[in-house]
Amino acid sequence: MKVLLDVDRKYEETSVTIHCGEMDDSIKDILDYLNEKKTDFLVGKKGEEQHIIKPKDVHYFHSEGDTVIATTLQGDFKVKEKLYELEELLPSHTFIRLSKSVLANLYKISHFEPSFNGTLSVNFQSGGKEYASRHYVGKIKEVLKMNRRANK
Repeated sequence: MKVLLDVDRKYEETSVTIHCGEMDDSIKDILDYLNEKKTDFLVGKKGEEQHIIKPKDVHYFHSEGDTVIATTLQGDFKVKEKLYELEELLPSHTFIRLSKSVLANLYKISHFEPSFNGTLSVNFQSGGKEYASRHYVGKIKEVLKMNRRANK
């Protein structure tokens, strides 16, 4: 990647232009950073109590019907956001979609196990387990660079 910087007092406003052949994860990360795609906290409900939840503490979000649950070491919390909203709010280099109903924090995954029908069993540090659907397995392997040896 070539980076050019042009500092000149004639510019009244800072602007950034990215020229690329195709959109990839490094470009998305740059855009996330530039657009300050960062959420410092979410509000989760446990019983009648409202709790402040830091996204970095969430192991995964999963939907149960119309409800989205954030799973942490401190337990499960209902959040008001939908999974697609969380996917837009949270950094794409940290949170990845495992299935239509699960959004996972890559830094809270303990290990993977191959599962039936090409799916992937994803085990979290919290002890929780979710399954990555076949549709998302390729993207997960790409993000985690799990196919490095196969490509050489």
